[in-house]
Amino acid sequence: MNIAQSILEALDSLNANKMRSGLTILGIVIGVAAVIAMLAVGHGAEASITGSISGLGTNLLFIFSGDMQGDVRNPKPLTLSDAQAIADPFAAPSVEAVAPLLEGNGKVTYGGEQTTTTIVGATPEYFGVRNYGLIEGDYITEEHLLGRASVALLGPDTADKLFGRRDGLVGETIRIEGQPFRIIGVLEAKGGSTMGSQDDRVVVPFSTAQTRLIRRSGQDHVDILLVQAVSAEAVPQASEEISQILRQRHRTPIGQDDFTVFSQQDFLDTAASITGILTIFLGGIAAISLLVGGIGIMNIMLVSVTERTREIGLRKALGARKHDILVQFLTESSLLSLIGGLVGILLGWGIAMIVGRVASASGTPFNPTISMDSVLLATLFSAAVGLFFGIYPANRAASLEPVEALRYE
Repeated sequence: MNIAQSILEALDSLNANKMRSGLTILGIVIGVAAVIAMLAVGHGAEASITGSISGLGTNLLFIFSGDMQGDVRNPKPLTLSDAQAIADPFAAPSVEAVAPLLEGNGKVTYGGEQTTTTIVGATPEYFGVRNYGLIEGDYITEEHLLGRASVALLGPDTADKLFGRRDGLVGETIRIEGQPFRIIGVLEAKGGSTMGSQDDRVVVPFSTAQTRLIRRSGQDHVDILLVQAVSAEAVPQASEEISQILRQRHRTPIGQDDFTVFSQQDFLDTAASITGILTIFLGGIAAISLLVGGIGIMNIMLVSVTERTREIGLRKALGARKHDILVQFLTESSLLSLIGGLVGILLGWGIAMIVGRVASASGTPFNPTISMDSVLLATLFSAAVGLFFGIYPANRAASLEPVEALRYE
């Protein structure tokens, strides 16, 4: 018996029991659809997160106080003096610019509208380091710093919450923690990142935040230092120069740094690792559905062997070999799983698209990504499920003795 004939006979057999075949296929459809949808959502989330991080720039370094393992007790805080030392071109020739930041949350009001958002105290270097553009207005200048000016730039999301628009806001007065601030500009949208939403924030001069909004234990303490390397290739060298400067200034023992230097690649690697593990976890859970569907195929094929015992006996009496019977039943189980796999791929694609639209409507847009690898994996896996769970019923059918099978009632 050739393969084409086996396929035709398998289709005839499945067509004779449409309801049973359809319900069996449904188990595979659900399993494959779940796997495809979960992998697509996971890959889409990973691409969205890594894209947001990459959008900040490939030559950006983040410096935090304290080590990530928490081994160093009472780490020295970062200061403005640290920022000035790192900005010294002779001490750190691989560093292009340094932006010290103060960050905190505060209530911002305008008229009858109010919102709680991130307040950022920044220097003029901040906007260049973070590649911020402007919808309108101007950046913070040195004059604003020296005069501790009551001026602010709004993120686009903050502007939407307070005004319902993003243009025509320069000159308006808002209140931050009850204090009046004049709007001098509106920042362009950047989206989310590992540092939170970059669009829902208010940026004020560093000196103003330091004295009136965000108070720290020390007069020159900062929360974070943003450092821009001269190029993406110079990031490792810049990181080493920064570490050497801070070790000397903080007088830390060897191997006990009380600060952490993170690059964009570190964030990308961490985010990719987390989302990769999450995707595998979700795909593994979804794959359980395929296992259940495979057990359903085995069950149905065993029932089919029992129902067709006399047919099998007649075939063998007429000269059919054990190999022919085995191929026939394996073809039926493989067709069940393969048809279910193809339908499941389409259903999984539809579910992934719906999830993407729901995410966009809820304000967290990302595009689920269906790769050819996941489609090929789902197709091959579904066919393998059919083969694996069809072997026992097929072997049982092929092993029937013709005389006993013909006498079966």
